Amino acid sequence: MPITQIVIFGASGDLTARKLIPALVGNARAGSLEGEIQVIGVSRSSRTSEAWRDELARWLPDSDLPVWRALAPHVHYIAGSVLSADFLAGLSAKLDDLAAGENPGRLFYLALKPTLFAPVVEGLSAAGMIQCPPGAEEGWRRVVVEKPFGTDLQTAMALNRVLLSHLREDQIFRIDHYLGKETVQNILAFRFQNAIFEPLWSREHVESVEISVCEEVGMEGGRGGYYDTAGALRDMVQNHVLQVLALIAMEPPASMAADAVRSEKVKVLSSLRIPSPAEVARDVVRGQYLASEARVSGYLQEQGVPDGSDTETYVAIRAGIDNWRWSGVPFFLRTGKCMHQRYTEVILNFRVPPVDLLNGPVQGAACAMRPNSLHLLIQPHEQIRLGFLVKQPGPGTMMRPAMLKFDYRDIQTEPTAPAYQRLLLDAIEGNATLFIRGDETEAAWRFADAIREGWQAPGADPIHGYHAGSMGPAAADALFRGCEGTWGRGS
Repeated sequence: MPITQIVIFGASGDLTARKLIPALVGNARAGSLEGEIQVIGVSRSSRTSEAWRDELARWLPDSDLPVWRALAPHVHYIAGSVLSADFLAGLSAKLDDLAAGENPGRLFYLALKPTLFAPVVEGLSAAGMIQCPPGAEEGWRRVVVEKPFGTDLQTAMALNRVLLSHLREDQIFRIDHYLGKETVQNILAFRFQNAIFEPLWSREHVESVEISVCEEVGMEGGRGGYYDTAGALRDMVQNHVLQVLALIAMEPPASMAADAVRSEKVKVLSSLRIPSPAEVARDVVRGQYLASEARVSGYLQEQGVPDGSDTETYVAIRAGIDNWRWSGVPFFLRTGKCMHQRYTEVILNFRVPPVDLLNGPVQGAACAMRPNSLHLLIQPHEQIRLGFLVKQPGPGTMMRPAMLKFDYRDIQTEPTAPAYQRLLLDAIEGNATLFIRGDETEAAWRFADAIREGWQAPGADPIHGYHAGSMGPAAADALFRGCEGTWGRGS
């Protein structure tokens, strides 16, 4: 049976205990793993393998402990500096000893600070630990890189240059856990396996698209210091929001092969209209949450946030895609902290009929409601809803909204697997479909950087305050023009 070695750099961090080990145990419980799995944790802090196993077990539910007990003897811990050539040489020898003469596949997981990605890959390359022939079925070498992939276009390009000077693109797995969510994956299935929707999925029938990623949390866990160096644009829009947009707007791929899917996503991100500073002032609203009855502290009072910080905790964008399918259709993108509700949702608003044959009033404000809309709810409730109008019973032609709803819980016998469980298995199997290619990251940063430059230009729109627990700054409502509607409110 084949041996797979998963080498986790930064193994003493929360990511390993909260996400990676539970994901591995989940795959083992599901019978998804083939052959022997060995986990080798690497970190600077000193501890024994036995002590590390005990620490990891405390993060697992009791129902997973029988699976963990079978896996634990194959879990090892090695203390040392990942920047030391001598340590990496010793680690290479230790991995060979654990393989006992076999030629295992090795997955190097960089659960490290982003500043360490490039030097660690350079060290692994110098130690001869990541070289393998293309298409190797045994003895393969892959590297998983956690986000953020740079802090702007220039740093992302620099990181890609380093990675690609030591690895092939097929060996690099840039992970965005949002793509591991079952409902995100179902966007492609819903679009391309249902003939009644794909013909409508274009500018001829869709008036606007909204993508909202709203969070109720603020700077819990002392995240203020880190978050202030990123902000909502870098932390959410450049990756999660634009990845969902790419799946919604992409053309049908030639196949579901990784590069076929990712190439279509790159085409969408490369077609995003790059806004000028004047367009940023008109089409982008940034905000920062304030104290309210729902929350004692505003952003500026959070631990680690410097006085007078202008880091945005909310951003709303009216974006455009300049290609044949979507030209002229506004894409409304929104994300924020301390919002009224936690949810991620995509709404496609379809155009109104060209003639109102019934000549009947619509119940509610006509400009706030389109007759037909499709709601794809990604979290916390995984649902699909289709809105339409029906005639209200009785005399006259009073119309009222109705909704068809599908809930994923109706077809699930077990809870949905966490995103990391799917993505970790894909990395082990070499399936890069749900991972981000280098040119994807650069295309996304090109769009985000233009917005940041607009914020720094003379005459930039100021940052808007909004009360914690609200729907965000009122100024964001003006991104909808005329009779285009308004922001969705979630479930």
